[in-house]
Amino acid sequence: MREPIAIIGVGRTRFGEHYELDPEDLIDEAGLMALDSAGIERKDLDACYISDYLLQVTNKIGLEEGFMSQLLEMNIPIEKMRSFSSALLNACNAIEAGRYDIVLVGGMEKMTDRWSKIRDNLMLLVDHWSYYAGGTPESSHELLLKEYIKEYNIRGDDQRKLMETLAQISVKNHRNAVLNEYAHFRREIDVKRVFAAREEERKLLGLYDFAPVSDGATAVILASPRKAKEYADNAVYVLASSLATDFISYPSRSFRTGFIASKIAMEKALKMANVTLDDIKLLEVYDQSTVLEMVSLEDLGFVNKGTAWIRLYENFGSWSGFYHLDGRQIFVNTDGGLKADGNPLGATGGAQIFEVVKQLRGEAGKRQIKPDGDLIYGCVQEIEGFGTKVYIHILGREKSGQ
Repeated sequence: MREPIAIIGVGRTRFGEHYELDPEDLIDEAGLMALDSAGIERKDLDACYISDYLLQVTNKIGLEEGFMSQLLEMNIPIEKMRSFSSALLNACNAIEAGRYDIVLVGGMEKMTDRWSKIRDNLMLLVDHWSYYAGGTPESSHELLLKEYIKEYNIRGDDQRKLMETLAQISVKNHRNAVLNEYAHFRREIDVKRVFAAREEERKLLGLYDFAPVSDGATAVILASPRKAKEYADNAVYVLASSLATDFISYPSRSFRTGFIASKIAMEKALKMANVTLDDIKLLEVYDQSTVLEMVSLEDLGFVNKGTAWIRLYENFGSWSGFYHLDGRQIFVNTDGGLKADGNPLGATGGAQIFEVVKQLRGEAGKRQIKPDGDLIYGCVQEIEGFGTKVYIHILGREKSGQ
């Protein structure tokens, strides 16, 4: 019988524009916080899995494994992945296989050091065909929104409601980030500001519909079930880690009003964790844009396809701090999401894990949620590319995955 891996420590830096700090300063701060949170020292680590997308390009640091070995002053096994979720999944696999007992999973990114060329790197990172056609990362989100409007024949006043719903998602995430001491943006905005940015750019989506370019680092400490008993009495368990993939080029996919990879990965994760959607009251979704938060609720199964815009519009009419969907309370992006917490690519998934662990432990401070019933499970969705790879992690205070 599978016994789930435990998270016994978490750490992170503030996300933002850290021109004054080097990558080693950021991962050092996040890693030390995670070690302290777990009550262990560097010498207790058996291995390290790290993630970043662009550090070799933005900071010219060579092989990241050597960079981390030098920082830790240790010669333990170290592997490098792109996303935090990939590093987390591979670390869990290694512990489950019995190879290690205690592993640090860390993520970092320093994108503002390459400010003048970072958009070029981001374009090529997603899809080389779109890159050579001149497609920006933002253009894919606009295309998805247009496909959504066309597929579900959203016209006139309904389209106005759709666009206001997207604006309200941005407003909600900025409001949540005010209570998050680590967030990139800790200020509220209003719907008028979101619409003004769209009009200024003469596009469906404007500045306040997208997550920013951020610097930052995150870390978690994983432990085997045997070791977790020695170090933690408040461990959170990784009940499921699943992933699915899709064609690299968004226009070539048959399904273009969401991400099929999200749907597949979520179905696998629920089965693996032995829980249902009704058990999950806390969601961290990968809102690179307001459109992605909306369609993710459909892809993950919380609302029917083509209905999220009107269901959320009804919720924002008398906002209570959560989405009320079919009798369920769903708290989404309580840390502000990528939109306001920030999006330092390789570290972003770690911030999502950090938030769910803090909420499940009751350590989220002023942003601590209090749903109807117990808060036992939380779900994290991290996306690579534009829906090319989707990871789902289900975390829990109880070992329901056994």
